[in-house]
Amino acid sequence: MSDTGRRRGPGKGGPAKGTGAGRTLKARVKTAKKRTDSSTRWLQRQLNDPFVAEAKRAGYRSRAAFKLAQLDDKARFLKRGGRIVDLGAAPGGWTQVAVERAGSKGCVVAMDINEMEPVPGAVTLLGDARTDEARARVREALDGAADVVLSDMAAPATGHAQTDHLRVMGLVEVALDFAESVLAPGGAFVAKVLQGGTEPELLARLKKAFAKVRHVKPPASRAESAELYLVATGFRPPDSGG
Repeated sequence: MSDTGRRRGPGKGGPAKGTGAGRTLKARVKTAKKRTDSSTRWLQRQLNDPFVAEAKRAGYRSRAAFKLAQLDDKARFLKRGGRIVDLGAAPGGWTQVAVERAGSKGCVVAMDINEMEPVPGAVTLLGDARTDEARARVREALDGAADVVLSDMAAPATGHAQTDHLRVMGLVEVALDFAESVLAPGGAFVAKVLQGGTEPELLARLKKAFAKVRHVKPPASRAESAELYLVATGFRPPDSGG
């Protein structure tokens, strides 16, 4: 296998590029008496989503696995032998991709505030990224600094765009605080944000701490979704003089 990290998924044959699935007939869902219109729409979207079907076929725990794979195909931040931290890791789709691309010589630490089923090849920790204890445990598990910190954390949606945006940006700040405390020089930070991008103050902070900062919407991110991903590479620690 080459050092580009282009490894296949856990299922036989792995996921194909693109949607990973051909055209299928759309399934329709009848509205049950106890099911709301919104839940019916969600279920129908799940049934007709090619990435949901491909995730099941490939053995991924969630369709989100394809988002990380596509982000890495574009920005190349997951290196063979790398030390990777996945914050808000449950149910583990991103962790699975991180383990594949880091390879047997890499080290992946998955952390969540909720219990999650361990991912083979990764260290699973129950903890809160806002605490010093969590940072210390991650460093211990990695036996050093991290090369990449990932965050697909998201707060429960309220339906109010401004409130949801503020909640997600609050989680980005938590993840960035964590990343700045554990990343090695040259490291990368990847986090979910919402349409509207990153707040000016946070963006200025990111540009000071990283050599390159960009927003990316991977193909696996639903077109109607407001989510984007922040990809920051080339970490410059505060005392590095960068």
